[in-house]
Parts: sequence; C-alpha cells; structure tokens
Amino acid sequence: MSPIEVEMQQLKSEIVAMWRMVSVQMKTAMVALATMDKEMSQKVSESEKKVNSLELRIDRDCENIFALFNPVANDLRLVLALLRINANLERIGDIAASVAKFVLRAEKFNYLELVAKTHTLEMFEEACDLLDDVLVSFETENAYISEGIFKRDRTLNEFNKSARGIIIEQIKKDPEKVESYLSLLSVIRKLERSGDHSKSIAEEIIFFIEAKVLKHAPKGTDNN
Repeated sequence: MSPIEVEMQQLKSEIVAMWRMVSVQMKTAMVALATMDKEMSQKVSESEKKVNSLELRIDRDCENIFALFNPVANDLRLVLALLRINANLERIGDIAASVAKFVLRAEKFNYLELVAKTHTLEMFEEACDLLDDVLVSFETENAYISEGIFKRDRTLNEFNKSARGIIIEQIKKDPEKVESYLSLLSVIRKLERSGDHSKSIAEEIIFFIEAKVLKHAPKGTDNN
C-alpha cells in the first residue's frame, strides 16, 4: 500500500473504534435508565474521557493527512466525511453521558413508570439501532442502508412529540414534581437529537460513497 493508503486505513480503523465505543456507551446508558442503576451510569461517565480523547486524535490525524498528502477525489471526500462523522459521534457520546448523569442525580422520584408511559426505552433502542446501522453502512460502503436512516429518524421525532404531550399532562396533574418531569423530558429530547446525529452521519456516508451532498437539500428529498 502507498503511504496515504496506510494512513487512510488507520484513520478508518480509529473511527470504527470510536463508533463502537459510543455504541457501547449508548447501550449501557439505556440499561442504566431502564434499571436506574447508578453503577452502570458511572461506567458511562468514566468512558466519556476516552471518547473525547479519541475524537481529538482523529481530528489531529485528519489534519495531518491534509497537510502531508493533499488528498484528492475519493480520499478527500473520505477525510472530509470522517471529520464530520467524528464530531457527530462525539456528540452522541455526550448524549449517553447526559443520560448517565440524569440517572446518577435521580433520587427518590420513581421515574420507571413514566419512562414506560413515554416509551422512552423504545426510543432509546431505536437510537442505538440507528447508530449501529450507519456503522454497517460505513464498513460495507452501502449507501442504501444510510438512505433508510432518514425515514427511521422520523420515528424518534414522533416518540419525542408523544412523550412531550404525556409529560405536560403529568405536570398539570402533579405540578409539585415539575422539575422531575422536565428532567426526563430533557433526556427524551436528547435521544431525539441522537437520531439527528445518526442522520447527519448517514449524509456523510452518502457524500463519501456517491459524491452527493444531501445537507440542506430541498424539502421532498429522501433526507427530509
């Protein structure tokens, strides 16, 4: 392999390692929320530093490839895509850490009933599946999988809307617990946001594979 091919292969390996680390973060945070397990939440919080460190390394390696090899065509698209994928993965990791912190802060209030009523765990599972599926799309260079992410992200949007209405009704019935209800709503909004990040990653994969720019595409296209 040429020097740039070696560097690109290493870069792809790093992004896959980060992807899997963030996926584990999300799944651990989901179990922690389902059981309100503070020990599992602590593990998610501890792994946040590793994710942040790897994000910085990937950014640095991308910059080095630009500086040393002046990539063009497919290589250029891949490095640009990886920079943006890297940023989105780090933000999904932040979301997992935020859920973990929510569980760590939760005290006497029984969230489990409201978590079930708002279908938060189903939403969480779908967010995890989206993240795993865009990884498959990236590793197999299968743009069709990424194209399917856009419609599936709408499911998270619907979950978010439904949960918001349920929580508003709960606040009306029991205004003294408004802070606890709003804390859970914040978690639900973050899960909806994780779907947006997976959708952004899907856009970058399609950009790399097909040289198509979908970001800010007009309404009516597949990514809306």
